[in-house]
Amino acid sequence: MAIASFPGLVIDCPDAGALAAFYAAMLDWKIEVSSDWAEIVAEYGQRISFQQVPDFTPPQWPAQQVPQQVHLDVNVENLDAAEEAVLALGAVKHEYQPGETFRVFLDPAGHPFCLCLT
Repeated sequence: MAIASFPGLVIDCPDAGALAAFYAAMLDWKIEVSSDWAEIVAEYGQRISFQQVPDFTPPQWPAQQVPQQVHLDVNVENLDAAEEAVLALGAVKHEYQPGETFRVFLDPAGHPFCLCLT
């Protein structure tokens, strides 16, 4: 029996609205923005929140001087098509690619995320 439910995840960033817009477009989720907070919400209530943080320092992956702390894995059916789409949204493909069934990108705030073949 669960003692709690998981309402979502909060990601620190320099511009909450901009980063929420990136992920909302990538995942096709609804976006809600206020001055220093934004959320994207899926059809069934899953959500990711974005918290604006002054003096934000992006993670440095794979190095750990500024650890990634968390990253998102996004399942896709076609890595090439998904890569093209996220690059068009403003992601950057990371130079280090440690696997063949997934690809590592940086979101516009510098957080690593992976596109994973389903």
